Amino acid sequence: MDKGDKEPQLKGIVTRLFSQQGFYLQMQPDGTIDGTKDENSDNTLFNLIPVGLRVVAIQGVKGGFYIGMNGEGFLYSSEMFTPECKFKESVFENYYVIYSSTMYRQQESGRAWFLGLTKEGQVMKGNRVKKTKPSSHFVPRPIEVCMYREPSLHEIEEKQRSRKSSGTPTMNGGKAVNQDST
Repeated sequence: MDKGDKEPQLKGIVTRLFSQQGFYLQMQPDGTIDGTKDENSDNTLFNLIPVGLRVVAIQGVKGGFYIGMNGEGFLYSSEMFTPECKFKESVFENYYVIYSSTMYRQQESGRAWFLGLTKEGQVMKGNRVKKTKPSSHFVPRPIEVCMYREPSLHEIEEKQRSRKSSGTPTMNGGKAVNQDST
């Protein structure tokens, strides 16, 4: 890390996110996001960096990618921190934590889109995840408290306009998360 930049000011945590489905959220070295049973894997370590009131950036410690959710509800990993990488962190009544996209939600109902894993440990499309179901419930297992520099936001509005017609879930060099691959 270069010291010339602003000093770290944000207090966040290094944590593992354990899903009520029995998996740890993980980001593999190639940026694939899914769940694993291996609680000692470095791929399950995430920086939870506060970027607003109860809003966090979820960054893989190993590869440094951020988790983002695009306008179709697909999760992807992004090298850059963008508005799609902001998640609202809410504590559910049973001490589980749920993470919802701050940018996207159901148009008609306004229902939030959540980060979620299936019973098989695969990531789900945000618009399919219900906050009352185990798929969206995570228990943070903090490892340590760290100080972070505020991630700088990369504006992506021009890209947003141009990709409306493309129909692909990738952007910013983030990989499309394939729902059915292992």
